[in-house]
Amino acid sequence: MNETTEKLLVEVLERISSMLPESNRDIDWSAPAYRWVTRVCFGTQVGRLEPVASFASVDLDRLLHVEQQKEQIVSNTEQFVKGLPANNVLLTGARGTGKSSLIRGCLTRFYPEGLRLIEVSKEDLRDLADIVKAVAGRPEKFILFCDDLSFELGEGGYKALKAALDGSVASGGDNIVIYATSNRRHLMPEPVTDNDGARLDAEGELHPGELLEEKLSLAERFGLWLSFYPFTQDEYLAVVRGTLEALGTPAHLIEDENTRLEATQFAIQRGGRSGRVAVQFARSFAGRAALGASGR
Repeated sequence: MNETTEKLLVEVLERISSMLPESNRDIDWSAPAYRWVTRVCFGTQVGRLEPVASFASVDLDRLLHVEQQKEQIVSNTEQFVKGLPANNVLLTGARGTGKSSLIRGCLTRFYPEGLRLIEVSKEDLRDLADIVKAVAGRPEKFILFCDDLSFELGEGGYKALKAALDGSVASGGDNIVIYATSNRRHLMPEPVTDNDGARLDAEGELHPGELLEEKLSLAERFGLWLSFYPFTQDEYLAVVRGTLEALGTPAHLIEDENTRLEATQFAIQRGGRSGRVAVQFARSFAGRAALGASGR
């Protein structure tokens, strides 16, 4: 091999190397959160863990009106971090009521004890086995987080998640648990036609049809279910008040009846009351108040 050919070969190899994804062995495990990111390389889809550049921490004490749900998920997470038996968790219910924030709050609280979070999209759930392999043997504990999860029957991710919840990912003592949020209680659409296959047995007991049974079977594999409900008017306004106080809004503006009226109208325009809507209003109001105080 002459020198020119050798130089050309080195250049080709360097270009190929630059196109390949980095190895999961090169990950900075000190980051609190990661995303599973996939890319196509030479016709093959390859996934890897990438640290989240800026994790949005959440103070659990600031999450209001979800005390029962908070107590259960914090207890389950503490058990998991300490190497004790713990469950996979499904959080379902109304939008903006704190489901995702509770999970991020658990990470914020238990990160110093070795907890980490891996966010996985629905489309990438079929890579669960690869994710488990990537963290195998690590001393940290990992929450595999699936946000706003829902399926259509027969999707690939549905089957992979169902298998994982029945297999090694769900067994006690592993370093991964699955926490998922969804607006659908059973993670799948439930048209009235699902009841067509229901039947009564000889003793008069109702049994769901096969299609409905299949849909129920995925959610039932989560050991802990937490349900969330729309906020009442008083709960919504309490979150508005607490957020305004945290943002440094002057007390006389917080106590002003016009502020409460504006907050109520804001919720009506958004189609409902929730913690998310309360925070959105508070940020808008606090920003405008600060601009007014500065004379701009």
